[in-house]
Amino acid sequence: MTIQRSTLKKLAFSTFLLTLPLNAAFAADPAVAERIKATLGAQGVDISWTGVSGDDSNAVLQGVSIKPAAEKEALLIGDVKLEGVTAANGGYEIATVSTSPYEHSKDGVTLNLSPVVIHDMKVPAEGSTDPLGSLMMYKSAELSNMTVKVGDKTAFAMDGLAVQITPPADGKAMDFTANTEKFTADLSLVDDPKSKEAIQALGYQNISGNIAMAGTWQPSDGKMELSKYDISVENAGTLGMTFNLGGYTVDFIKSMQEMQKKLAAQPEGADNSAQGMAMLGLMQQLSFNGASVRFEDDSLTGKVLDYVGKQQGMSGKDVANQAKAIVPFGMAQLNNPELTAEVSTAVNTFLDDPKSLEISAQPPSSVPFALIMAGAMSNPLDLPKTLGIKVKANQD
Repeated sequence: MTIQRSTLKKLAFSTFLLTLPLNAAFAADPAVAERIKATLGAQGVDISWTGVSGDDSNAVLQGVSIKPAAEKEALLIGDVKLEGVTAANGGYEIATVSTSPYEHSKDGVTLNLSPVVIHDMKVPAEGSTDPLGSLMMYKSAELSNMTVKVGDKTAFAMDGLAVQITPPADGKAMDFTANTEKFTADLSLVDDPKSKEAIQALGYQNISGNIAMAGTWQPSDGKMELSKYDISVENAGTLGMTFNLGGYTVDFIKSMQEMQKKLAAQPEGADNSAQGMAMLGLMQQLSFNGASVRFEDDSLTGKVLDYVGKQQGMSGKDVANQAKAIVPFGMAQLNNPELTAEVSTAVNTFLDDPKSLEISAQPPSSVPFALIMAGAMSNPLDLPKTLGIKVKANQD
């Protein structure tokens, strides 16, 4: 199954744009619409519509199109309904924003979305002195169904996406969660022969599962924490990720958006080295507080060991024993005996009784990105110590 990268970018953007608090906003009348259009333009998103019907309380924006700065073509998302619009502190509050059903096809791939429904959206007043005055916030959003088809076959489907947001207020951080009821994927559509063979042997031609995410963002100091991002696949396992960054402030967001606009404005083939260096300089405002990747097994490990063993004419247990013997030699290159022993112990424990395996980075104090990049170039072998890398198995 070969899908062009540009197509995937557009499909992904069109799928999730209306569930992002930084990019989703419309207005109830042309005057406010023009101001919001200018605000979103400053954030690198052009938005337009062919007409507006209704009144100040309930309106329909007709023929809405959106275009991020990095894209050459706008995406037509159709009509958008605004219900329960009221003036609030010079801005607007919209009880419900809902889109029409959406379909987009290109290169044999078709994306279908049920209406996206957003609740309690706030449109800030012009010239707001609030640090968050340039951001469009909402409290919840739902997408009942999404499908991606390749030809006439459903490659991916997702049901019941729900987003909940508690906007930052009174010095408290913003809380957010996102969950799906279920997703399914047809892996039999994969074209690569080796991958197809492995998928069939493992019995994962058709998979199902769910996604759960949670986190916080504190605009005052830019602390962004993704405390949960779990992708669970039935009869396989759960892959979970977390990260904790500092410096992701409103000013940083604005600077990134401005930099992206400058890069997008460059003619094709232009030398972007100066902008690239500026982007690296901007990234150095961030700091690393921690991250982790965790896998909780639900029979996948045993199936993989048996599959690899069958390919080599041995049992899955023999493959596990080989892996145990190889790991210490591979880790020796890091010249870190303590980490080598820790990894070897964790791998042995996991392969003997596959439950969970986690790799985490927990530095004793926040590490600036500049220091991480400098270390990666000058002495990469010291990075595990700098980042506080730990590996553990079968622990809660």
